Amino acid sequence: MEFKFKVLCGSPEGTIVEKVTTRRLGENDVFIKTTHSGLCGTDEHFLHGDQALGHEGVGVVKHIGSSVTSVKVGDRVGFGFIRRVCGKCDNCISGCDNHCRYKRAYGQHDFDVGSFRHGTVWNADAHHFYVLGASVWAFLTNNGIRPSDRVGVVGIGGLGHLAIKLAAALGYNVVAFSGSERKREEALEFGASEFYPFPRIQGDVRIKPIKHLLLCGSSNVDYASLLDLVDTNGVIYHISVTLEPTPIPLVPFGQKGIRIQGCFITSRRNLQELLEFAARHDLKPTIVTFPLTKNGLEEAFEELRAGGIRYRAVLEHQAL
Repeated sequence: MEFKFKVLCGSPEGTIVEKVTTRRLGENDVFIKTTHSGLCGTDEHFLHGDQALGHEGVGVVKHIGSSVTSVKVGDRVGFGFIRRVCGKCDNCISGCDNHCRYKRAYGQHDFDVGSFRHGTVWNADAHHFYVLGASVWAFLTNNGIRPSDRVGVVGIGGLGHLAIKLAAALGYNVVAFSGSERKREEALEFGASEFYPFPRIQGDVRIKPIKHLLLCGSSNVDYASLLDLVDTNGVIYHISVTLEPTPIPLVPFGQKGIRIQGCFITSRRNLQELLEFAARHDLKPTIVTFPLTKNGLEEAFEELRAGGIRYRAVLEHQAL
């Protein structure tokens, strides 16, 4: 059985190109009709590549292969960049990423498929791997943060606003930092107990040191400016993505015992925990919607670059 559907791709010129692709349904595959896909700053990195864009898809299963048992027709599932995984290596177990040794050695991982499409054929064992709240959740739950700890969130955008909501629901003492004073009221509504402008802190305001600091905003972070913010033996989690070298003042960081912790995406187990936690606490992202079309994606990118998204851009395609 074959399926044909529209796909929104990047191009060497950095413009969005609409293509039509065909995929055959294998015995362990599912055909997903896309309903929504989130847009993230990370998608900018792939605009100049000749590949489908997007990595935060949601859709409804319409057909299943003969050996599929994990989902059924009518189920709503998530999908992203990883269409097929080996299911055996350490990265699959703890959180698969683009440097998986199985991909390099055996080609058993299928990446860069994308979610800005009207439908897709996906391997049933890989249908949950996607990011946004998942990466934030991994930082907040896998690093020994205690309820008494001060957790800072720098940058209140798609990642940051969810970080505040999740951290507050987990019982942490959340401190929000943003370059936009207009976001103060919303940050407090999301669950922050304190708000400070960043990177310029006004007047003689002294901030009690932060034990865990999540960097969710601009990728171009001046790590030296964080030295006084972070507590002794504190941790910095760099969630935003940059392909450029990032200078780090090793000596002063070493003297304070400050650690930088990485985690690009999370495991299926953590993602299931996140979804259950969000449902139990009725936590939802604050979104702005656009049509899942070439024009809709171009408009969403323009709003994202202008800083006009409050707080997550979501592309919609409801034709089922």
